[in-house]
Amino acid sequence: MSAYWIAVASAQHVRRGRNDGFMQVNHGKAAPLRRVKPGDGIVYYSPTTILGEKDGLQAFTAIGTVRYGKESPYQGEMGGGFTPFRRDVEWAVAEEAPIKPLLDRLDFTAGKSNWGYHLRFGLFEITDHDFRLIAEAMGAPKTLAEATA
Repeated sequence: MSAYWIAVASAQHVRRGRNDGFMQVNHGKAAPLRRVKPGDGIVYYSPTTILGEKDGLQAFTAIGTVRYGKESPYQGEMGGGFTPFRRDVEWAVAEEAPIKPLLDRLDFTAGKSNWGYHLRFGLFEITDHDFRLIAEAMGAPKTLAEATA
């Protein structure tokens, strides 16, 4: 059985990972990525476009499936001695989707005034329902949600 996750990063950082086929979380820490397994569904939420900016993007910016082949996170080279831990992801062709229209329908936000609380952790598990709802909002292929089920 696959799990589903939301990871949090600026859209700029997400786009780099999407272009190169990987994900990183919590400034490159390995421990959170050890919970993520090949075949799991991943959604990135970006509160901002650029780290440190306050542009209020608040959107889902990437969706995909963790690739098989590497059972554990590995270290990538970013330059300047920074070697963050990563997992390879098969990113789906999808559009960015704002979170606000989904707040009352997502299990992790519905009925919660402090809906952003979970997002502060950088990586957390979500329900199949939430993954499918986000995938639909992003226009991701229906096969994405079916492939991770």
